[in-house]
Amino acid sequence: MHGWPEQDGPKSVEGRGPTMTAERAGETEERPSAEAVPHQAAHAPSTGLGGPAGRPGGAVASVVRWGLYSIAVNVALIALHGMIAAASGSLAVAAELIHNFVDLATAVVVVIGLKLAMRKAKVFPYGLYKIENLVAAGLAIMIFFTAYEVVRSVFSGAAPPPDVDLWMLASLIVTGAIPLVFSHFELRVARAANSPALMADAREYRVHAYTTGLAFAALLTAWFDLPFDRIAALVIVVAVAKTGWDLLVDALRVLLDASLDAKSLAEIRENIAADPAVAEIKWVTGRNAGRFRFVEAGVALRLADLEKAEAAVRRIEHAVRAAMPEIERVLLHVEPRISSQRQYAVPLADLSGSVSEHFGEAPYFGFVTANRISGAVEEQNVRANPFLAQERAKGIRVAEWLVKQKVDRVFVPKDIEGKGPAYVLHEAGVEIERTDLRTLAEILATHPHGRG
Repeated sequence: MHGWPEQDGPKSVEGRGPTMTAERAGETEERPSAEAVPHQAAHAPSTGLGGPAGRPGGAVASVVRWGLYSIAVNVALIALHGMIAAASGSLAVAAELIHNFVDLATAVVVVIGLKLAMRKAKVFPYGLYKIENLVAAGLAIMIFFTAYEVVRSVFSGAAPPPDVDLWMLASLIVTGAIPLVFSHFELRVARAANSPALMADAREYRVHAYTTGLAFAALLTAWFDLPFDRIAALVIVVAVAKTGWDLLVDALRVLLDASLDAKSLAEIRENIAADPAVAEIKWVTGRNAGRFRFVEAGVALRLADLEKAEAAVRRIEHAVRAAMPEIERVLLHVEPRISSQRQYAVPLADLSGSVSEHFGEAPYFGFVTANRISGAVEEQNVRANPFLAQERAKGIRVAEWLVKQKVDRVFVPKDIEGKGPAYVLHEAGVEIERTDLRTLAEILATHPHGRG
């Protein structure tokens, strides 16, 4: 009987402090097919875009396709607004026409940016993902240019009141509805693919719905000889400039490697902590790059076996990306485990501390927390078995429960090696020791203050 160990053995991977990387494939220009390497394909991390790592899935094609749709919509809006502006002479409609021209040019740039962002190159080992954010920043600058052109038109001199006809008002209703409907569906695709350029385009279409409404109001008031045309044009400028500012700020945050938001970091931390092999999370950080996110974390594992530690790293990486498909790469730094305590568990037959002959059917478990260095017992308590009434696989459920309690060693009166609970405990790095002692008090007496 080995007793309470004072510290981890020398084989522990915790002491090596390695860096284990779990990242997507696709850092080279040519990649083997999934059929050629079935094992790798089976374990290839998801890109969050509909296919395994390094192989653009349906969502990527969908993003590009919607970029082309955006070009077609802008062409249609330019045609309609051009006819209305030429026939009416309205400054508000002319401002909206300039708005459409800028968006058409931007939509073309978005499609080009999306295609370039998916390319891999040796000189850019971390990918060209930030091209999308550059595109979004370019969109913001073009929006500012639009605002300037509108303001210049408003204050350039006196202009005759617009000529209004019913077909113009009807056409503006149509051109106001088209961006609103289109942006609804485009934004859904953009969020699914986490594409900042497509999101920017969808938000800009929503601005179009309001600014086209202002142009409609300008013509409608002109019908009644009310001078609202210049005012509407200036209001359009304010709305457009606000959109441009928001897009520019968001793009610069990514280009300057601003941290992920607190909610995302908390979700990442929660997914890492859920793995039973994790003893402690030292730190978590991350950044955006285009539609993807890059995450790094420092963790201490409970595992002493290197192979199991590497398997745990892959498992953690998979869990994080399954919860957040937009994550492109997870880099785990396995750091030394520095803990002042170790926890032990013993199956008990009653509250008096008698050791139970059974594992899964033990009504209670005694928990002892000992100081890792001195071996002194710091805490001792008894907890009821929450799976006692379960009919099947209660031993495995109990083992999983003990793992969640962060137990380091379990003392059992009967050998459970080769059974389900033992596999669960070993996989999480929990030691199993057989004992012939009959009570928890005897175990503590045989190992004074938890020392062997």
